[in-house]
Amino acid sequence: MNFLAPIEPQLRSVLRIMSGLLLLQHGTTKVLGFPVSQMNGISLSSLPGIAGIIELVFGVLLVIGLFSRFSAFIASGLTAAAYFIAHSPQGFFPLLNGGELAALYSFVFLYLAAAGPGPWSVDAARGKNAL
Repeated sequence: MNFLAPIEPQLRSVLRIMSGLLLLQHGTTKVLGFPVSQMNGISLSSLPGIAGIIELVFGVLLVIGLFSRFSAFIASGLTAAAYFIAHSPQGFFPLLNGGELAALYSFVFLYLAAAGPGPWSVDAARGKNAL
């Protein structure tokens, strides 16, 4: 099943962009109040508020592909911390504690930190950490 191998770098860029957009929406709802969710109106000095600022900043950096490896590493740590702080106290199994998404984000961002942003990124245009 190697038929996708020729476009693996481009697919890595798509993974980075989509993961960044999904992380970004967590930041925009907490910090900017859009889209409307249960996380609107939180204090930016609270733990979820600080997470929202990190999600907003590093989500944007991941979408455009600037400082991608560093941004993905920070996002991986953030989402791992979110899992252990918010989800794991509710039970062991991610399916039951609602933490599947946080766990998956953590490993996707860890992969991107190691693999790089792919060719469709500011980093690639600058010749930095692209491949």
